[in-house]
Amino acid sequence: MKAEYDLAKMKSRPNPFAKQLKQQVTLSLGIDIIEYFEVLAQEKGISYQELINLYLQDCVISKRELSF
Repeated sequence: MKAEYDLAKMKSRPNPFAKQLKQQVTLSLGIDIIEYFEVLAQEKGISYQELINLYLQDCVISKRELSF
């Protein structure tokens, strides 16, 4: 095994499993919801879409129940 590898010469290719990981959907959200996540996302340095995805993923993992 080499001590170092030169990745600059490596050809990039798309992830063949990407379509299995995420699915694009159209979702109508309230303006206040989007603004809230945009502010949080700016603080964290990520996109608001990714932040919403992370939040929903946390809900799935923790099996969070809705409270009305």
